[in-house]
Amino acid sequence: MKALQNSVILLLFLGLLAYTIFDKIKGKENTQINSQLRYESEIFNIELPSEFIFCGEKVPLKEPDISEKFDREIHENVFHYANTNLMLKRANRWFPKMEKVFESYGLPEDLKYLVIIESAFSNAVSPVGATGFWQIMETTGREFGLVINEEIDERYDPIKSTHVACKYFKQAYKKFGSWTLAAASYNLGITGIERRLRDQKVNSYYDLNLNSETARYVFKAMAFKEIFTNPDKYKFNLKDSQKYKIEDTKEIQITESIDNLVDFALGQGINYKLLVRHNPWIKGKTLTVDEPVILKIPVIVPASFDLQSELNTSSEIEDSISEEMIGH
Repeated sequence: MKALQNSVILLLFLGLLAYTIFDKIKGKENTQINSQLRYESEIFNIELPSEFIFCGEKVPLKEPDISEKFDREIHENVFHYANTNLMLKRANRWFPKMEKVFESYGLPEDLKYLVIIESAFSNAVSPVGATGFWQIMETTGREFGLVINEEIDERYDPIKSTHVACKYFKQAYKKFGSWTLAAASYNLGITGIERRLRDQKVNSYYDLNLNSETARYVFKAMAFKEIFTNPDKYKFNLKDSQKYKIEDTKEIQITESIDNLVDFALGQGINYKLLVRHNPWIKGKTLTVDEPVILKIPVIVPASFDLQSELNTSSEIEDSISEEMIGH
């Protein structure tokens, strides 16, 4: 009888213990869920700024369609969290360089946000052949002084292509007298914007009825400016250590043609991959030099790069090729 009582007491104790543990786990889960709900409610409860300036021009946010378009782009980029977070990381590497270029042309630096829309800081190539950070067509690149041939395509140079974009913006501003219209024309073209202004008898980007892409284009740039200027407000809390850094390079002037850029890179203490990373305008393994060319060489070489191993591999490949040629 006593053994039965002890068994009942043990079962009651185990049941109470299990309930206590379950209750604690459930309470922790509820706390986590409530925290997540609070976090999401803060994110979803986005308030537009009461006033907004883009390229020195006041955005008419009191007009319902304007505020709604702005609101849409902010929401899309806030909730496309991973992509926007990545843009913030990349911007830390590229924006300081680009801002200096914009300043040299006397342009509003807000125009820099268009590069995110164009290429997301990548040397992308569109289906129609627009290339590089600023998506420049071949004819446009040549028109604005870029070298484009079988060995070189300077549209892939982020800074040289920024100079082209700046020259375009100055030209567009001279035509329209509005940075907002100049920005929109980077998507639709100067002629395209000019025709629509004339046909619709208006003189402002905000009064134009445009195709969906161009209608959203400037608002996307505005949204990036708002998020990048106030990252904490939108829960983008990157540490400095998480942002991509500007990589130090030294410049060397090349006055003679290079028959083998792979060997040239090894001679500089780097490999071909690093050479192309810092000189993305290089298209192949040779470089014909008619007039001096500047190459950028990284100051710090990754610890994983073993120069002696690379040189040995290169030597072994050359010996193997020589043996094959003798054998034949």
